[in-house]
Amino acid sequence: MNQQPNSSSNPAEISLLPVLSVNFVGTLGFSIVVPFLVFLVTKWGGNALVYGLIGATYSVFQLIGAPILGRWSDRYGRRKILLLSQLGTLVSWLIFLIAFFVPVRIVEDIDSTIMGQFTLTLPLILLFLARAADGITGGNVSVANAYLADITDEEDRTKNFGRMALSGNLGFVLGPALAGLLGATIYGEILPVVAALLISILATLIIVFGLKEFDPCVLTRVPTPRSIRKVFGQEHKECFSIRDPEKVNFRTILRLSDVPRLLGVYFLVMLGFSFFYIGFPVHAIEELQWTVTDTGAFFAYLSLVMVLVQGPVLARASKKFSDAALAFVGTLILTIGFICLFWSSIPVIYLGATLIALGNGLMWPSVMAMLSNAAGDMHQGAVQGSAGSIGAIASIVGLIAGGLLYNWLGAWVFVLAALVILPVSIVTPRAWR
Repeated sequence: MNQQPNSSSNPAEISLLPVLSVNFVGTLGFSIVVPFLVFLVTKWGGNALVYGLIGATYSVFQLIGAPILGRWSDRYGRRKILLLSQLGTLVSWLIFLIAFFVPVRIVEDIDSTIMGQFTLTLPLILLFLARAADGITGGNVSVANAYLADITDEEDRTKNFGRMALSGNLGFVLGPALAGLLGATIYGEILPVVAALLISILATLIIVFGLKEFDPCVLTRVPTPRSIRKVFGQEHKECFSIRDPEKVNFRTILRLSDVPRLLGVYFLVMLGFSFFYIGFPVHAIEELQWTVTDTGAFFAYLSLVMVLVQGPVLARASKKFSDAALAFVGTLILTIGFICLFWSSIPVIYLGATLIALGNGLMWPSVMAMLSNAAGDMHQGAVQGSAGSIGAIASIVGLIAGGLLYNWLGAWVFVLAALVILPVSIVTPRAWR
């Protein structure tokens, strides 16, 4: 029958805690450097465009690696590929740490009307290498989402994807707070990076010792039962689905019902958020005159509200409203939140953060649940990997264009982000017609 081995065939026997812990720890390790990364890039000779290019480097290499890792996870198992991905993250933090110890030697001075003025130095090159190493094995999120879909019943998917988002946002709450505390010591920015490295080691250990492999009873070809029990009505229940990993490609994914539409939603959301993530840290430094502590406090507040939304609020709302309805309402709230960032008033900016957290907290888990349901049991890894690629393309475009657009438009880039995400409210309501 060519049946693949099962470590565990009963989803109820597998706890969500390990995969949620992996997501939390991985997000914590990344978010701990978010508040001061733009300061570090500037210190080593870069500008807003270089900051965007460093972020886009991750996405370029994720575009290559994510779909491959997604398909491998369908074929070889989620746990193995998740471990491979996490090891790539660990290597990237090692390279990042080395950047602090190399001399700030000038490689090239750039002075361009389009790109602005900046200096390419050895530490900046190592930052690019670190993001490339993390990106090529950057299937953490997509493989973890596929694993969660494997072990979750359909009726619980919105709730459990909300828990996944909740665990990630908890990491974003603690990460900036830790960055503010550790960055204020005499060791400066190096201590948060050391903490990120240790956190990455912890995530690797959780995968090795805490995460069980799960294979949803998949066969590689149609089985032919050879049992006389069928004649007497005493046959065993067959547990199989058919899969041919070699024939799963992007065209196959696009033929799945609703998947192309949801991948379009994925692209727009990631593009809009990329404008925000590249523009706001620069805006905080140049226009608002914020410090690392101020920036960390903002992102910690943003994530804390998301935690509250994706915890009790989403759990109750998902019982009363469809995924598409939640995505629709969340998108409208998110759009208003981005527009609020256009003003320099601190209360209005924090109102915008509240609306962004509320809107995204309702919209994103609902979109992920709809995408998971559309993928079905057989193509979870491939669909999540394709979504990762789509997100990577959006990030590449958004991070590079966002840096340039902020140089040209200033705070208007947040209004542009709102306009990019607004069409999601038109695309998602199909389910509640």
